[in-house]
Amino acid sequence: MSKQRWRDPHPTARLDLTPAPGSTPLARQVAAQASMETRLLLRNGEQVVLALVIPLLVLFGGVAGADRLGLDLDLPVIDVLTPGVLALAVMSTAFASLAIATGYERRYGVLKRLGASPLPRHGLLLGKVGALLVVEVTQIAVIAAAALALDWDPDPGWLPAVLAVVLGTSAFASLGLLLAGLLRAEATLAAANLIYLLLVAAGGVVLPTTSYGALAPVIAWLPSGALGDALRAALQDGSADLTSLAVLLGWTVIGALLTARTFTWE
Repeated sequence: MSKQRWRDPHPTARLDLTPAPGSTPLARQVAAQASMETRLLLRNGEQVVLALVIPLLVLFGGVAGADRLGLDLDLPVIDVLTPGVLALAVMSTAFASLAIATGYERRYGVLKRLGASPLPRHGLLLGKVGALLVVEVTQIAVIAAAALALDWDPDPGWLPAVLAVVLGTSAFASLGLLLAGLLRAEATLAAANLIYLLLVAAGGVVLPTTSYGALAPVIAWLPSGALGDALRAALQDGSADLTSLAVLLGWTVIGALLTARTFTWE
C-alpha cells in the first residue's frame, strides 16, 4: 500500500527580510515634536506666568489706569487694549518663552540628542511653532473671556485674526530660535527679557503704533508693531491689515533663513 505525502493546504508565505531603511515621514516627526514641546511648556510654571499672567495684568492695569495715563483713544479703552494684549500674549510665548527654553535645552544637551535623530532643523522649528499655537489657543481663550467680562465689544474678522496669530507666532518663533542658537543660555535669558521689555514699552504691541508720534512709521515695521496693528484691524473693524501681515511674513522668512543657517544643536 503506497503512502501519500502530506501537504499543507495553507503554505506559509515566504517572509521578505530585505532591509528597508528610512526615517519616519516628516509630518509624523513634527507632530511628535509638537506634542512633546506642548507638554514641556505646560509643565514649566515660569513660562505659564510669562505667557498668561503678565498679559492679564497689563489688561486689567491698563483698563484701571487709562484715565490717569491720559490716553487719547478713538474707541473705549478695553476695545483698544484687548487686541494689543492678545498680541502681547503671542509675543510672550513665541519669543521670550521659546528663546529661554531652547537656550537651556542646548545647554543641557537636549537638542544635541535631537540632532542625532532624523528630525531636521526646519522640523524642529515647525514642531515648536505647533506647540506654541496650542498654548496660544488657551491664552487667547482666557484673555478674551476676561476682556468680555470687562465689556469688550469686538467686531471680529476671524480669518485676518487667525492669520495674524499664525504669522506672528512663526515670526517671533524664528527670531527666538535665532537668538537661542547664537547665544549661551544665560545670555539668551538676559537678551530675551531685555528685548521683550523694550518691545512691550516701545514696540507698538499693546498700544497702536500711531500713538508713538514721529516713530510710528519705524515701529510699524517691527514684528511687535505689525502683529499689534494686524490684530487691532482684525478685531476692531473686521478688516485685514495687508501691510502688517506682509511685514510679519517678511520677518518669518528672514528669521527662518537665518536660523536654518546659524542654529547649532549644542
